[in-house]
Order: sequence, then C-alpha cells, then structure tokens
Amino acid sequence: MDLNSLRITPADLWHGAPPWAGPFAIFELRAGDVLPDDIRLPPCPLIGLGDAAHPLAGHMDVVIEPPVTLEGLASSISAHPLAAAVTVQLLRLLPHMPPDAGLTAESLAYGVLQGSAEHGEWLAGLPQDDPLPVPGNLVMERRDDRLELMLDNPARRNAIDRTMRDMLHEVLALTVLDTSITRVVLRGSGRSFSMGSELAEFGTTRDPATAHAIRQQTLPAHMAWRMADRMEAYVQGACVGAGLELAAWASKITARNDAWFQLPELGMGVLPGAGGCVSLTRRIGRQRTALMILSGKRINARQALGWGLIDALVDDLPA
Repeated sequence: MDLNSLRITPADLWHGAPPWAGPFAIFELRAGDVLPDDIRLPPCPLIGLGDAAHPLAGHMDVVIEPPVTLEGLASSISAHPLAAAVTVQLLRLLPHMPPDAGLTAESLAYGVLQGSAEHGEWLAGLPQDDPLPVPGNLVMERRDDRLELMLDNPARRNAIDRTMRDMLHEVLALTVLDTSITRVVLRGSGRSFSMGSELAEFGTTRDPATAHAIRQQTLPAHMAWRMADRMEAYVQGACVGAGLELAAWASKITARNDAWFQLPELGMGVLPGAGGCVSLTRRIGRQRTALMILSGKRINARQALGWGLIDALVDDLPA
C-alpha cells in the first residue's frame, strides 16, 4: 500500500473538496497549518502524524503513538474498512451525548455492522459444530454496605456469555435502586479478569433489529453507568473486549502488573458493543479509544496507567 497517496492537506478538508474515497486519510500535523473555516471530515479514519498537542490534533480520529505504528494501523483498517469507518463516525458523536444516548447510538452502529459482509466473513470462519460451553456464573456476596461481584467462568477465562450478562444486568439494576449499597467491587476468578464476550454465542441472533432490542433491555452498561461512582474493579491478566468495556465504567480500576487490555472487535468486522465505545471514551478520550479499536493492539498495564485507562498498579490484588 502506498501510504503517501493517502496523505491529505488542509485544503482536502474543505467542505467543498471532492469526497475522500480511501480506507483512511493521513494528516501531518505541521507548524503553521490552518484548517478552512468550513471543514468536512472524511467518512473514514483521519490519522494524525506528529505532536498530539498540535492545535489541529483535536480534529484527528487518532494520533499515532506507541505501541501503535502507522503501518500496523493501516493494515488493520484496510482489512476491515467498513467497520473502521462506522467506528470513527460513532466516536465523533459520543463526546456530545449523555451516556444513555451514547449507548443507544453504539448499539445502532453495532447493529449496522452485524449485517455487514465483513462480520459475515468472520462468522463464516468460526467452528460450526462446536457445542455451546457450560454457562458462566456470577458470584455475588453482600457484606454490609459492600457488594462483591465475581465473574466466574475460569474454564473460558471468564468469557461473558448470555447467562452471565443477564445476571450482571439484574444485579446492577438492583444496585441502582438500593442506595444502601455504597461500594460495588468487580473481580474475575482465576488467571484472567475476562476474555470478553463468549465467541461461541456470536451469530445466534442474526437480525440486527432484534439484537438491538435485546441489547437495549439486557446490556449491563445501561445500569453500570448509573452507579459507576460506587463501582471499582480489580483486574489481573487478560482484560479484553466486553470485560474491559464493563470495567471501564468503574470509578477506580486497580490492575495487577500482569494485566493487559485489548479491544479486538474490529477484526470481527464490528465495534465494541457492550458499552465500551462510551465507557472508554469517557476514560481515555475518543482518540485513544479509536487507537485501541482500530489497531486491536494489546496495551500493557504500565501504558494503561499512563493513559488513565487504569488508576492504580499493584504487585498483587487485595483479597
């Protein structure tokens, strides 16, 4: 791929410029550049190269920084250009929306991608004859004003399946109503916090409108944001996809040194659909959220601390 052919100038962002047809556009943040008064962002990712403190950096969808490289990001976006385009179009909207409206917008965008050829090709590559695994569990314990929640599916590295999702929604809904619970502690059993959504369940609801209706009724994020100031999360090992999306609502995230974080959904032809586009945008901003989604790169615990994705780093988690 000739990356030079995808570089644009300020004039290319003028509202009257010809439409941009590439899978992404590259903009060098150079001193002295001025954007037109009437700008139009391309309908695809706009990648900034240079200083994130540049006056024009705020217009970018991402600004390249380690561990992401331009070449790696270009390859990831080019493999799933439709999902990448919908992702950045959604993320541009979310800073202007309250959480409930943002979750609805995320679900609608996810539904669009559920019906896409990119997601269909990924589904076609999944094993067709594997039986569904044993349902996961959510262990709950009330101690005075404290509620302990443990994702408990260690055989699947705490993948969040339909059963666990519904249990999370129900208990978080009760917590919203029960203000005598002043502290909610979220953990994962075993070596990992959570590997994300249960992959074996993908494709069980193929109609995007029906799937959207289900998410509106059962997505734990609809309750998590309402009691986020009372929630804290303790993370070890893998914190991936839906697991990260849920933990990111917590007012405080404490991670063990071996923790790592990833949003792999673009490789599935979709975007984070468990509330993560909203929760992570509110934690680390839309540009770093986009960087994680569009690259699919793992972020280690120390980088996560530097980004504000987590709040504390420890050698071992408290009991």
